[in-house]
Amino acid sequence: MPVATLLPFTATPNRKSASPTSFRLTEKFILLLVFSAFITLCFGAIFFLPDSSKLLSGVFFHSSAVETNTRTGPDSSDSGSAGNDERVLAKIRKDHEKALLEAKDTLQKRPDEIKQDIINEKEKVAKESMGQGGKDVNNLPFVEYHRPPGATGHEPLDPETRERRTRIKEMMKHAWDSYRRYAWGSNELRPVSKQGHSSNLFGSIKGATIVDALDTLYIMEMFEEFDAATDWVEKNLDFNVNAEVSVFEVNIRFVGGLLSAYYLSGKEVFRRKAVELGEKLLPAFKTPTGIPWALLNLKSGIGRNWPWASGGSSILAEYGTLHLEFMHLSKLSGNPEFAQKVMNIRKVLNRLDKPQGLYPNYLNPNSGQWGQHHVSVGGLGDSFYEYLLKAWLMSDRTDEEGKKMYYDALQAIETNLMRKSSGGLTYIAEWKGGLLEHKMGHLTCFAGGMIALGADGAPSDKTGHQMEQAAEIARTCHESYARTALKLGPEAFRFDGGVEAIATRQNEKYFILRPEVIETYMYMWRFTHDPKYREWGWEAVQALEQHCRVEGGYSGVRDVYASTPNHDDVQQSFYLAETLKYLYLLFSDDDHLPFDHWVFNTEAHPLPVIKKDKTDRPNEVE
Repeated sequence: MPVATLLPFTATPNRKSASPTSFRLTEKFILLLVFSAFITLCFGAIFFLPDSSKLLSGVFFHSSAVETNTRTGPDSSDSGSAGNDERVLAKIRKDHEKALLEAKDTLQKRPDEIKQDIINEKEKVAKESMGQGGKDVNNLPFVEYHRPPGATGHEPLDPETRERRTRIKEMMKHAWDSYRRYAWGSNELRPVSKQGHSSNLFGSIKGATIVDALDTLYIMEMFEEFDAATDWVEKNLDFNVNAEVSVFEVNIRFVGGLLSAYYLSGKEVFRRKAVELGEKLLPAFKTPTGIPWALLNLKSGIGRNWPWASGGSSILAEYGTLHLEFMHLSKLSGNPEFAQKVMNIRKVLNRLDKPQGLYPNYLNPNSGQWGQHHVSVGGLGDSFYEYLLKAWLMSDRTDEEGKKMYYDALQAIETNLMRKSSGGLTYIAEWKGGLLEHKMGHLTCFAGGMIALGADGAPSDKTGHQMEQAAEIARTCHESYARTALKLGPEAFRFDGGVEAIATRQNEKYFILRPEVIETYMYMWRFTHDPKYREWGWEAVQALEQHCRVEGGYSGVRDVYASTPNHDDVQQSFYLAETLKYLYLLFSDDDHLPFDHWVFNTEAHPLPVIKKDKTDRPNEVE
């Protein structure tokens, strides 16, 4: 039999052949239609048999829609199953076609385009999860979170150091457990009377100890306690209060604590709360100069200054200690207003003449002129200088204005305020209208750490000199502890009347669990690794345990020169935020919160260095 009769669809070499055994074109077309109808009938039988869609989709597609349909069980009526099956099949075909088109489109793209598509899809999902337009209830932009290095550390290799660090963690646990047991939700704890304590600094905002302690709990890897604190913040931390607060204290403790907790943990609740509170503080800047009020009613937005502050002046350490937090608020919120407010403060200061290059503690927010010419590196002035240096460091050393202001101010302080006693102790006096008061406050003792932190950024011929100054201040502050009966430092000590590093006035003899001396020990240890700083820190631990620890927590004492402690019955929130944190870091390795990645605010809340952007993605936190 000729081949053409066996293979009617096979073309012959001569398409015009008139062989009687060949099919005409019309006959071939008819046979093709019959064959197609047969194939359609076979496949149609498969698709439209009862339950066939469930079989096919279950085997080939695992359709969630079909799974949902099958979960309705035997009670589903059979009468509507055919219609449901058709709709399911139509959806399957449509999804399948879409997937094929997307796959084909993807395969035609370059690898870098595919990578960018993945990033864009991630951002889209994150935005959709936060609400319309990629913003949550507080209108926050999407931020890609990256935890900076060193958020938690590892056990020190040296057994004694490891044992001492473990002891400090136990101190934190005692302080925290006591607060949780007796004062949960209050701002602070009264450890002797075992009840809550609230300062008017926070108005009717609650939970200062919780927010202040968040990062310490995380750093010490007390994660169960951290989770309990996080839960309280999410459910109970409320800033919608009709009350007057200290802008400075609320900023360094609450805003700083929330920002730090966010950067350590990546939990969005902390970012939302920090920005919410920051926005409530913005009305404080509504003054003729933009220098903020000290006090602000969070509901009305009405501000004022302390009545005792030099004719209604704002205080240098208060309006000058917003920069770090507000720069981060702008970064995390996408709102440049926070940064603009604090940069404007610098503009006002740079227009003013400085007496002897010094910054007086008082500035009138209405006139923009200095108040009394009182200069201090302790109370009323201290953290202004700290934030000039740290603003430069936090900017990845790009804030040249902050750098210049800091080193110029430090030179003026050395020339006009820094003195050496007859016994060889270096101290920083206070300046009142051109006259020196030879008094140094416990608060001023932070300056040893500050000067050490800034020494490597100074001109090369001054680096060694500044490290020597830092070491001398650390020694003086240690002496203020060593010369008391309780081995704890007084609130202020003097260098006149034949005494050195001793408090002579009764209202300067108290100790309220302050951190500044230990803060300087921590910085000096990091930069020198001189073992005496750890020994001095351990002396402070032993004194705290012997004289400040009580059954219900830790208490300050009223007179460090008395042979037995008279407790003031307050466990300050900064004891958990600062004192215990700096002690813990003093006995930790240097890669735990390393200084090239983290900067501490004045409440010891670590904030990341804002690295120079290499990705052209301004909302990425590095």
